[in-house]
Amino acid sequence: MMMDKLKMHTPNLTEENIAKLRELFPSCVTEARDESGQVLYAVDFDQLKQELSAEIVEGPEERFAMTWPGKREALLNANAPIAKTFRPSPEESIAFERTTNLFIEGDNLEALKLLQETYLGKVRLIYIDPPYNTGNDFIYNDDFVGDFDEFMISTLQSDEIGNRLIANQDSNGRFHSDWLSMMYSRLRLARNLLSDNGVIFISISDDEQANLKKLCDEVFGSANFLGCACRVSKKANNKGDFWSPNFDYLLTYAKSKENCHVFFGGVNYDAYSEIETEGPRAGERYQLVRLYMSSLDSRPNQRYFIQAPDGTLLIPPGNVYPEEQIDGAQVLPESNDDKVWRWSKDAYIAKRNDIVVKKVRSSNLVGANGEAVSWNVYTKTYLNDVIANSSAKPNSLIEDHINQNSSHELGVLGVPFSFAKPSSLIKYLCEITQIEKGDIVMDFFAGSGSTAHGVMEFNKEQGKAVSFILVQLPETLDESDKNQKAGYKFCKQLGLPPTIASIAKERIKRVGKKIREDENGAGVDVGFRVLKVDTSNMQDVYYRPDQIDQKDLLSAVDNIKPGRTPEDLLFQVMVDWGSDLAASIQRETIHGKTVFFVNKSLYAGPDLIACFDTGVTEDLVRELAMHEPVKVVFRDNGFVSDAVKINVEQIFRQLSPGTDVRSI
Repeated sequence: MMMDKLKMHTPNLTEENIAKLRELFPSCVTEARDESGQVLYAVDFDQLKQELSAEIVEGPEERFAMTWPGKREALLNANAPIAKTFRPSPEESIAFERTTNLFIEGDNLEALKLLQETYLGKVRLIYIDPPYNTGNDFIYNDDFVGDFDEFMISTLQSDEIGNRLIANQDSNGRFHSDWLSMMYSRLRLARNLLSDNGVIFISISDDEQANLKKLCDEVFGSANFLGCACRVSKKANNKGDFWSPNFDYLLTYAKSKENCHVFFGGVNYDAYSEIETEGPRAGERYQLVRLYMSSLDSRPNQRYFIQAPDGTLLIPPGNVYPEEQIDGAQVLPESNDDKVWRWSKDAYIAKRNDIVVKKVRSSNLVGANGEAVSWNVYTKTYLNDVIANSSAKPNSLIEDHINQNSSHELGVLGVPFSFAKPSSLIKYLCEITQIEKGDIVMDFFAGSGSTAHGVMEFNKEQGKAVSFILVQLPETLDESDKNQKAGYKFCKQLGLPPTIASIAKERIKRVGKKIREDENGAGVDVGFRVLKVDTSNMQDVYYRPDQIDQKDLLSAVDNIKPGRTPEDLLFQVMVDWGSDLAASIQRETIHGKTVFFVNKSLYAGPDLIACFDTGVTEDLVRELAMHEPVKVVFRDNGFVSDAVKINVEQIFRQLSPGTDVRSI
């Protein structure tokens, strides 16, 4: 029996969607065969319309929908598979083998496709700051193609990123359409990555806010719209023809509103300045809040006496007073002029330990006969209770994270970059969504790396272990552009390629160094694993064997491209198998061969064992089987003999029957 071979390309989402339809509506999917005899499936859309209608469908009917030229091509591009992979770059990484953070360099559409199997439903928070489409922005120039073969040819012929960005001038007849197509394909893939309780935040300006809202309603569902916040971007601005723009928008959607955690925020932590000194809550922070507020509506059980330390009876102002001159004596209010406490009498009796009566210069309370008093009554509000009950909601006007803060923090780091979002905004979004240990935050328009900066600061302050995934195209900086000139010079001085990705990686390194110097930053993961989107490690014939000539047979003995390292092959296998791309990797030498252990544990077999050397013997195979891995992969022509290759599955069946054995 021959080992199954890995497919080594991203899934064809169109085929998967048709398969799902075929299960639900078998009559709507027709079957045919191509010239080679391969079975093909196609959707009968007229029949599908009838299946989904309670009345006879005679023809197309008007319906509410958002459309634009190129929408179908964008959908095709989102669903089509690609024969690409991630190639690791340990020399550009920090703590490559043990970090849980990823920095992906390359086209974000391709990166999102490559991440589909590994991170499907696993990303807790996505923040993106895409081009605002002001008429001066660059957007991704996605290549739309008509069929799978043409697509595969185009993706396999070049190993260059090419001209991925185009200037989108407002004189372009497809000005809005091109931008929407770019966003549509990426948001559809991003939605797949969100966890059931995941949330996406998208920064946008007036130029496309209305269109983006409709687009997101379609992709995420209008029922999952959580709101649109306004972020004050600058305090003063003299630009603009009519209004001076001082804010941008933050569109917010959930993967599933029903499963989404309630946002928590707007807490003034400095206000919780008191520390409990005794009792079961000793050491907890709290603030004092007045028990009487003049705006409270009159309620029958909330007007009573509270006794001060000197015996004075205290009560909110009014016309009627309790007859009994004792603590807790109650009277029914007769009108709105009879003011009341925030708590009922029963609550006061039950929670007396949380009451603080303090002497003050001026009080809005009165005594037993309506006379002025020098005492006021407060309740203890514990910070931990506010956090646990999520009783504070963030304001939809965000005022504390202006662009000037970003300029300042980049200046401190010595990193030149224009128009970056402040890292405090991302940290704030982590706080209000109640991000927890083990959660993942993603940004696939990473820019200078503000999201990584914000996540690491959040981990330092909250003691959490949240991971980030950043994706950034290595967009070349223009030395003649006044906004990019300093960044170009910065990269050249450091001997780095003059790209935005280089600036982002350098910023993350400097932030990490700064955090580690802080006394609270010792346990923070400040590393990141650099992966680069590139063409497949496999020869083209691996995907298109029908195109091989007889003269090419000798060169096709090895189906791996020249110059590709074992680490390159490992990550392509991890992508193809949906393994955690941030899992720990151990490299060992066994029987003279290099063996990779992915997510090796003392308590269970590793998730993956990989050996891509040639000359693999039966002894090595047996030793690897003793580790009882979940999966194991070898090079297809890596065995010392055909006999060993044939016996591999039998050896694992005997020693580790649960292992999935494959070759490339």
